Order: sequence, then C-alpha cells, then structure tokens
Amino acid sequence: MTIAEQLSGRPVEAREPLIHVVNVSRTFHVGSQEVRALRGINLDIYQGQLVAIRGPSGSGKTTLVNIMGGLDRPTSGQVFYKGHNLGKLSDQALTDLRRREIGFVFQSFALIEVLTAYENVELPLRMVKMSASERSRRVRECLEWVDLGKRTQHRAYELSGGEQQRVGIARALVNQPSLILADEPTAELNQETAQRVMELFRRIVREQNRTVCVVTHDPMVSEYADVTFEIVDGLLVGRNGDGVSAQRGGADGSVGGNGANGSAGGNDSDGLAGRNGADVLVGGSGADA
Repeated sequence: MTIAEQLSGRPVEAREPLIHVVNVSRTFHVGSQEVRALRGINLDIYQGQLVAIRGPSGSGKTTLVNIMGGLDRPTSGQVFYKGHNLGKLSDQALTDLRRREIGFVFQSFALIEVLTAYENVELPLRMVKMSASERSRRVRECLEWVDLGKRTQHRAYELSGGEQQRVGIARALVNQPSLILADEPTAELNQETAQRVMELFRRIVREQNRTVCVVTHDPMVSEYADVTFEIVDGLLVGRNGDGVSAQRGGADGSVGGNGANGSAGGNDSDGLAGRNGADVLVGGSGADA
C-alpha cells in the first residue's frame, strides 16, 4: 500500500495540523542572480479551515503553496502532511499523493475546452483507474454540489467564467481530497461571481470538513477566511484569525529581498508551479507522470 493510500481519508487528530511548515526557505538561481522567494516560513494549517495566503505579486505565496502541495521542494526546511515529511517522499509518491489527497483550483480554470463539464471532472478519476460506475456517481454528485447538474454535457468553452470555475472546483472535489489548494481562483471573475466562489469554498469547509487554502491578493477573500496569513518579500509578516502566531523575520532575521520569481519559471500570477491544470492532474511533467 502506498503512502497516499494509507493517508487517503484518514482524519487528523484535533490538535494535529494537516499541514505543518517548519522554517521553509526557497532560493532560485536566475542567471547569476540568487532570488530568495521564501525566507524561513513557519505555519500550521488545520483540518476544516478556510485559509487565505495573501500578498502582492512576487511575494512568494505561490511558491509556498507549490511546496505545500508537493509540486516543489524547499531549499531548506520541512513540510509535513498528516504527519508525513513530504521531503522524504519520491517524485512518484508525491504524484500519487496529489492525485488522491490534494485538489487544485486555478486562476484561469485550466479546463480542457473540447471536453464537457462531466468529462473535465471525470479526468482525475480516470488517472486513478476508478470503475466507471463509481466515476459516474462521484462526477454527478460533485457537479450537482456546485449547482451545475444541468450543464454536465456543455463543453468548457460554452460555459461562463463563473461556471468554468465551478467545474474546476467540482474537479478538485471529485477525489474527495483532504486539502484543496486554490491559486487566485477569483482573479478572472467579477465581484459578484467571486463572492459566490468564496461562498462555495466556505460551504465545502463547513459541510464537508475539508481544508481549503486560497492564494490571493484580493482583500475580499479574507472576509470568508478563518485565518489569513500575510506574506511580503518571502516573509510571513502577519496573521489574522484563529491559528498560529505570526512570524516576523526570516531565518536570518532580515526583511527585504525579492520574491519576484514566486515559482520556478515565473511569478506568482503564473499559477501553481507554472504548470497548467492538465499537468497537475496527471501528476506533473517528466518523471512525475
């Protein structure tokens, strides 16, 4: 049995964090320049929380979420998921963990346009070779849950932006993950639709006891969050709501530097690890797939 199969569906103890980040730093080398995207981050995220990670573009927030989701590895420090050190897992084990335990929602929806809403949501289940009958049950259940039960056979390009994002949320839910990571999920939506998306995330947390972590620069998101972490220049500089105390200063006690390359090969707005939805659904690129 793989680590992901062992962890799948296992609840965490009330006082045990779902995600435990310990002194995480991430440095990139761009030519001869060293870019310190994260500087000694410490935080805990608990099951059943709606968490916002806020900061300006280039602050390092997407890099942090990449690392928490097993899409990237820290230069130093450790990340624990349900008590397991992600740094000790192979690339294949991380791929399996993402497929079974973590759902991803993207700013630009990352749907396959020629596929129907049903087929887009079904795709992650095909990756884990689930039976056709169970796939059908789960897909229809998730599309009904996001109020798209009557749009199952519409292709992605036939849906509005808000509907596409709800398909993306249904896709993130379909594997019944413990954790959903959403990278700027409201950025391409108008204010009313963005609020509906955040209300949906709050329902997911309250009614399904899942954990949702939203990366954003939009202050509106914090109105829905249980906890908001503020990141500036790779440092955790503030925390509002129930949760861990704020950290000030990196491992070297300094403030400043540049998180301009919030993820390898791009800035925060580029999305999770610069990959698109299809890449993450199949577990990344190269050896991960």
